[in-house]
Amino acid sequence: MQREEFIQQLWLDYVHQHPDLGGLRLWPVETPPEYLTLLTLNHGPWAMEALLPTLVRFGYRPLQRYAMADRGLLATLLAAPDDGAWLVLAELQLGTLSRPPREALQQLVSQAHAADTRGQNLLCRGRPWPVPDWATFQALTAAHPLAGWLAAMGPRLHHPGFDCARLGQSLDQLDGALAQSGIDGSADRHHGILPVSPLLDYRFYPGPARRLIFAEGDEHRVTAGGLALVQKQVSANQERCAELLLPHHTRCELT
Repeated sequence: MQREEFIQQLWLDYVHQHPDLGGLRLWPVETPPEYLTLLTLNHGPWAMEALLPTLVRFGYRPLQRYAMADRGLLATLLAAPDDGAWLVLAELQLGTLSRPPREALQQLVSQAHAADTRGQNLLCRGRPWPVPDWATFQALTAAHPLAGWLAAMGPRLHHPGFDCARLGQSLDQLDGALAQSGIDGSADRHHGILPVSPLLDYRFYPGPARRLIFAEGDEHRVTAGGLALVQKQVSANQERCAELLLPHHTRCELT
C-alpha cells in the first residue's frame, strides 16, 4: 500500500459513514483537508506505537507529541511529505478508564478476528471487533465518549479539518453555507475530540446521526464523527494551521 491508496481508503470509509458531509459541494472537491484526525486506542496492533512505523513508511514525519491527561489521550502530529493533509493520531489510554468499562472495552477488542489485526490499513477497514450491545455502548459512552465511539466504530478517521484560507472563504461565510445545508456547528473547542489552540478560530460540525444495529439486533442512532473548519487568527504566521491546532501547553517530549 502507498500513501495515496491509504488516504483514498480513509476518505472512502469516511464518505461511507458520512454521505451528507462527503457529498458537500461548498468548496472544490479536489481541495485537500488541512489535517485528518484519526482515533485509536493503546491496545495491540491499534496502539500508536504499532501504527507509527507504517505511517512513517507512507512518508509522514512525526513532529510533536501531545498529552491530555484530563481526557485520557495522547496525540501525535505527523507532517505530510507534500502539501497534502497532515495527520493527528489520537490514542485513548485505556488505563484512564475505571475497571468495569476498561474490561468491557478490552473484552470487545479481544474478539477481533486475527486477519483484522494485521496489515497496513488498520485505520481504514472499519470496526475489527463485534458491535457491542446497547447497554455496553451506553456504559462505555458514560465512562468516556471516545470509549463508546471506539467500541461502536473502531479505529478510523473521526473527522477531517479544513483550513478556510485554503478554501478561499472566511469561517463565517462557510459556517453560514453549512447552516443553509442543514449542518450546524459548535464553537466548543472540546467538541471535536481534542482541545484546540486559541491561535485558531474553530468550528466543529457533527455528522447527522446514523442508524447502527447493535449486538441484540436493536437499532439506535449514533453520531459517528464530523468535520472541522479552522482559520488562523494571526495572518502573518507562517505555520500551517495543523501546526497550531493543539495548545502549546499540551506538548510533551517526542522520543
